[in-house]
Amino acid sequence: MWSTASSTAGSAGGIGCWRTAPTWSRCATWSTAAPRWVLCVPEASPVRQAADLAGKRIATELVATVRRYFAERNVPVEVEFSWGATEVKVPDLVDAIVDLTETGNSIVANKLRIVDTILETNTKFIANRKSWADPAKRRKIETIALLLTGALEAGSKVGLKMNAPKSALDAIIKSIPALRNPTISPLSNPDWIALETIIDESVVREIIPRLKSLGAEGIVEYPLNKVVY
Repeated sequence: MWSTASSTAGSAGGIGCWRTAPTWSRCATWSTAAPRWVLCVPEASPVRQAADLAGKRIATELVATVRRYFAERNVPVEVEFSWGATEVKVPDLVDAIVDLTETGNSIVANKLRIVDTILETNTKFIANRKSWADPAKRRKIETIALLLTGALEAGSKVGLKMNAPKSALDAIIKSIPALRNPTISPLSNPDWIALETIIDESVVREIIPRLKSLGAEGIVEYPLNKVVY
C-alpha cells in the first residue's frame, strides 16, 4: 500500500501511482523478482481466455485494475474485493481470481491455472515532493530507504563464520569464490585464524561441507537483519 498525500513517505506496489500523482517523488525501487498479478482459474476449468469469463465472478485485492482490464476487453464480469486467502475461493465462491505471484508455486499448490498476466510490478518507496525538498525530512526519508533496502538485501543472505588453520586460508579462498573477501582475525593459537563473511543463502548448503573438508571448524551460519553496502 502507499500512504495518503498528507504523509511524508510511503510505499507502492508498483502499479504506477507515482507517475500519476504530481505531489509524489519516487526515491527508491525494490525488486528482487518479477512479481505478476495474474488471472487464474481452477485447473479443470474450461476457461482459456478472459472472454470466457463473461458474466462470471472474480475475486481480487486489485479491484479497480481488474475492472479496467475487463472493461478494455468488453467482457462483463462481477469483480469483488478479496480480504485475503484469495487462492482458496475458487471454484466454490468465485469463478476466477486475480492474485499476486512471484514463483507461481502457490498457484500450482492450489491447483490453479494462469489464464493471463494482468500486469508486472515491483515495490517503490515514494516521497511527497514538498517533504523531499525539506532537507531535514529528506534525511529522514533517505534513512528509512537505506534501512529498508538493507533489510531486503539481508533476506537472501546469511552470515558465516568459522575457525581455520592459517595454512588452509589460500585453499579456502581459491576454492570458494563467495569467500573472496572475508574478514580475517587472529586467534590465541598463532597457527589458526577466524574468518567471517556474508554469502547467498542459496549456496550455503554446498559451501559448508567444502569448508569442513578444507579444515575449517566451529562453522556457524546465522541470519542477518540488514546488509548495507
